[in-house]
Amino acid sequence: MSLESIDFNFLIEADINPVIIFSPDGHIIHLNSTAEVLLGYTSSNELFEIAMQYAPQTYGHKTTTMDLKYNLFLFYGITVGYDNDEYIYLRLYHKPRLGSNKEPLNCNTTQTDINTLIEANIALFQIESSAEITLLTDQGLPEIKIDQNRFSKLLNKSLKNFKDCNSVDISLKLIIGEYIIIKKEKHQILSLEIKSESRDVAFDNQLESLSENSFITISLNENSISLEIPFIAQ
Repeated sequence: MSLESIDFNFLIEADINPVIIFSPDGHIIHLNSTAEVLLGYTSSNELFEIAMQYAPQTYGHKTTTMDLKYNLFLFYGITVGYDNDEYIYLRLYHKPRLGSNKEPLNCNTTQTDINTLIEANIALFQIESSAEITLLTDQGLPEIKIDQNRFSKLLNKSLKNFKDCNSVDISLKLIIGEYIIIKKEKHQILSLEIKSESRDVAFDNQLESLSENSFITISLNENSISLEIPFIAQ
C-alpha cells in the first residue's frame, strides 16, 4: 500500500484529540470535529498564539507537556509542527478524568432517563423563578446509572444560582474525546451546562460540598455552571 492511497483527512477527523491547521496569519485551514467543539469554549486566536509560542524553531514538530483548561476540556500537552511556510498544525492531548478508586459507586444508583430527571427539576425551579428557560438535550440518550437523589439536590441548588435571571440556557451533551476512569473502567462524560447573563455565587460552598465524594464534577464559572456526569449505561 502506498502513502498516496491513505486518506489522511479521515485519520484527522477520527482523532479524538483536537487538531487544527492554521495559515501563517492565523486563519484556520482545516480542523476536525473535536476541535470544532473546543472552539465553542475558546477562540482560534488564543489557540494560534499557543501554537506560535510553542512551535519548533526549524521545520519539524515539537511536543510540550502542559496543563490547559477550557471549561470542561482538560489537556496535558500539545504538539506543534510545520514542514513549510504555508501552514502550522496544533494537536492538543486530552487528559483522562480519574474517578476515586477508594469509593465504590453509590449503591443507590438506578437506571434513569436523565432528560426526564432534568425536566422534573426545571419544573420545580420554575415554581420559584420567572426566568425563561431554553433547554437543549439529546432525547436519544439511553438511560444511565445515577444516584437520582444526589443528582437532584446538586441540580436544584445549581438552578437556584439563576433564580433572579431573565433567561437561562440549559444544555446536555456528550463530550467528544473526554472520559472518566472509575474502577479501571472508562466511561464517557455528559456535560450539563446552565448559563445566563450572571449568577448568584452565594451557594458556591454548598455546591462544592454536594460535589465532594461524588463522581459528578462541578465547574463554577462567572455566568455558568457545568456538571460533568459519568455516562454509565449499564
